[in-house]
Amino acid sequence: MTTLISTLALHLESYDGFLFSELAFTLRQGDRIGLIGHNGCGKSTLLGLLSGKREATSGTIHTARACRLQHVEQHLPAELASLSLYDALLAPVLDHPEWHWRIDSLLAELGFDAATAQVPVRSLSGGQHTRLLLGRALLQEPNVLLLDEPSNHLDLPSLLWLERFLAQWRGALILVSHDQRLLDNVTTRSWILRDGRIYDFELPCGPALTALAEADVAAAARHAAEQKEIDRLAVSSKRLAVWGQVYDNENLARKAKTMQRRIAKLKDEQAFVSDGAPWRLSLRGKALAAKQLLAIEALDVRAVPQSPVLFHVNQLWLKPGDRVALLGANGSGKSSLLRLCWQAMQAGEEDQRLDLRFHRAANVGYYDQSLQQLADEADLSDALYPFAVQNEVSRSQLARRQALISAGFGYARHGQKVATLSGGERARLLFLGLSLASYHLLLLDEPSNHLDMQGKQELGIALQGFEGGCLLVSHDRDLIETACNRFWVVADGKLEEWPDAPSAYARLSLEDGLPPVPLPRAEVPIAVQSDVDLQLERLCELEKLLAEDLARKPRHQKPASQRVWQEELDQLNRALGISA
Repeated sequence: MTTLISTLALHLESYDGFLFSELAFTLRQGDRIGLIGHNGCGKSTLLGLLSGKREATSGTIHTARACRLQHVEQHLPAELASLSLYDALLAPVLDHPEWHWRIDSLLAELGFDAATAQVPVRSLSGGQHTRLLLGRALLQEPNVLLLDEPSNHLDLPSLLWLERFLAQWRGALILVSHDQRLLDNVTTRSWILRDGRIYDFELPCGPALTALAEADVAAAARHAAEQKEIDRLAVSSKRLAVWGQVYDNENLARKAKTMQRRIAKLKDEQAFVSDGAPWRLSLRGKALAAKQLLAIEALDVRAVPQSPVLFHVNQLWLKPGDRVALLGANGSGKSSLLRLCWQAMQAGEEDQRLDLRFHRAANVGYYDQSLQQLADEADLSDALYPFAVQNEVSRSQLARRQALISAGFGYARHGQKVATLSGGERARLLFLGLSLASYHLLLLDEPSNHLDMQGKQELGIALQGFEGGCLLVSHDRDLIETACNRFWVVADGKLEEWPDAPSAYARLSLEDGLPPVPLPRAEVPIAVQSDVDLQLERLCELEKLLAEDLARKPRHQKPASQRVWQEELDQLNRALGISA
């Protein structure tokens, strides 16, 4: 298979050491790679190096002549904000008039109508920005896409569109994402960037993480056995050295030095054991003996008072043990409902609303996606005080300091101002505060936005074991399905409950109204080729891919890829006359 990109001894220094060292890997034609790692490990930086937008400290990157690479970044370039959508698409091919005709057809492929094409880019949603960036890249007819967190801040309908699009993309790709479901459905190979090195697995994300965990266990066992031998030799060496001095025996002294050299060699060759994640997420809560924690009846949800109604709630309630996913497109009013709930809770018993009622004994916590509940000028310990004061066990300065240390904030950082924290660290601190308060009900507005993949997994597990109730706004399907047991969907101006996650997703796709995603123009569909031998070869390859995936455990299978493979198989069968 043709090699498109290869690297050798790639090394990059950062302000506090090195991000990665001695990286060596190859990207082959047709590779579909998920690039995975903790926040700050250098994933986006690595894409910047491969695209030529950054330079490595040392090492080489070789790009084949056949490689036509496009880098789809996280954020829209600032210079596009004032342009219309059409002009922003036109900009990359402005000097190639022969390509201009493709823009109209590409607009349709990306799900844009003629009216939207004239809308200023600054007015588009996050999902539309992602489609625009993809469209600008596809106009260059690439065979390699580098995608940096394309699913960030997308609503669920836009995320489903992106997944369908990438599943049908026929070129090579490297996809950076913290969405395991997206990675499992569109990639077949995983690069896990950790400890300054790459772990390469010919597996999708989920099985690759399992394989890495198994490798970690084996490495820890080897390290322990090697350490046992090192300790034994160290004791023997020390004993021989003492005897050599006491009895003036040069032979014993030489043996002691030989053992020391053996110990040094064993230490150099000792199995590497990863430090793992620097912190773990936990959530403590309290169960309340009550029939209902929250009741909503005949409620009109608005973004602000006197503004148009976003949606209406007829009658819904949340009881202890309920973990409710609140789903809907961006701008549909999900966060507005959470803010209304929080304002109603803070208003107090004397101003209790009839359309939005809480149990009078319920202690409610709120995770605001803007993370503004933490005072910027407070140090880390003081920022936790408003939460800790609600729980007698957590009130003391010592308890707060111990909690900070357990969350990965070392003692030396306790005087650090909240304003200096990164988005991921600020989210970690807010989760710590919610846990210290031990609430009966949590209102969580996009809590996974600043979390890496492990943080999302830990949040899902923590919510599973949360003793109180929870109302969660999220577009992360793994988190939704792991943590939630009820599903509310905002659609057609109403909030309604659906029995399970798949039916809720289907309702959202219908609400979005997007047409099926056509195949990208980068490649010609194989089913229309005239070479029968190539068609038969592709038929066998697809049957093998489908059989191998169906043989996996259900949670490791890729349903989206299976559908694409089956559709192509049907095309080939018809083209070859095997089926009608």
